Amino acid sequence: MQYTSVESEGFEPRVGMYEEDLKKFNWNLLILQTVLFGIGIWNLISASGTQDKAFGLYKTQLIWFALGLCMTAIVLLLHYSLLSRVAYIIYFSNLILLVLVLVLGKSSLGAKRWIGFGSLRIQPSEFMKISMVICMAKYFENDRTVGGYGFRDLILPGLLVAVPVGLIILQPDLGTALILVFTFCSMMLFLGVRTRTLAMIGLCGVLAAPIIYKFGLKDYQRQRLISFIDPSADVRGANYNRRQSQVAIGSGQIMGKGYKKGTQSQLNFLPEHHTDFIFAVFSEEHGFIGCLILLAIYLVFLSQGLSVSYTSNDKFAMLVSLGICLIYFWHIFVNMAMVMGLLPVVGVPLPFLSYGGSALITAMLGVAVLTNIANKKLMF
Repeated sequence: MQYTSVESEGFEPRVGMYEEDLKKFNWNLLILQTVLFGIGIWNLISASGTQDKAFGLYKTQLIWFALGLCMTAIVLLLHYSLLSRVAYIIYFSNLILLVLVLVLGKSSLGAKRWIGFGSLRIQPSEFMKISMVICMAKYFENDRTVGGYGFRDLILPGLLVAVPVGLIILQPDLGTALILVFTFCSMMLFLGVRTRTLAMIGLCGVLAAPIIYKFGLKDYQRQRLISFIDPSADVRGANYNRRQSQVAIGSGQIMGKGYKKGTQSQLNFLPEHHTDFIFAVFSEEHGFIGCLILLAIYLVFLSQGLSVSYTSNDKFAMLVSLGICLIYFWHIFVNMAMVMGLLPVVGVPLPFLSYGGSALITAMLGVAVLTNIANKKLMF
């Protein structure tokens, strides 16, 4: 902060200095986050209309949003460089939580992904996304490798990603595990990997695919892959969700059926329409035009995040902001492609729109970190 001297009384704060700081503050991502969350709540009210009895899903989501705002305020009070000093502490603490999930976690729909604290339940695998990005940014912060990374260079960071991915698959949560893998691979491609190394990794992936399919996937996950290859098979079983989702999206046509007039969601034909398939609800009610507007908002959101990465002065901040943007990108891409039938069905929420406390808090923490980096000159 700047101060101005006033005669013999010493120094006094410059009049209006806080107002000037607020004018310089980059609010873009916080505003876009609020817009997306507002659309999400509006859409969630419609999606949960048939099951909104007592407290309501959207009211619970509002409580999570308020908690996220409190955590955002805390993040904004500190300088992002603190993350570099505690990066490994954050990572290994989150790793311990993933182990506790397998031991003490609460089960739901055949999966053990949550830890309960009274009436509060959190999903540590969601927080691992940002923890992994911070860990990778710290690992490569002072690295000066020239000419791209070789296979040996990737062994240790690969293990740092493989361990949480393995623990998450055991829950099982294939969607979150894939987001971690996609984000890590994207970051490594940005940093630079030798062509020979890419070829070796690709070959290892091809050779490992049958083993993973046979021993690493649950029966229902294998069935989802089979149904994806043959969409006409088992339309009342493994293909039911995707089929109903495609019907919902297609029936929206250009302008949509109107708010709360989507038959697939209102009549409960569409499963999980408040979480993984929330985009299908939006598409049916608002049509192609509404989807274009939503995609445009997401595009502006991602471009603002990438701008933070591009203008960062140090490698750690650049990698953290890039990694967070990649998390958002892969969530949006995988969720929408899954809902439209372009990818197999996996549990990946749509940022700020899907119902879920841990997913929402993680998305908001990502925005808080990006905003902190964007306003680094105003942070303590």
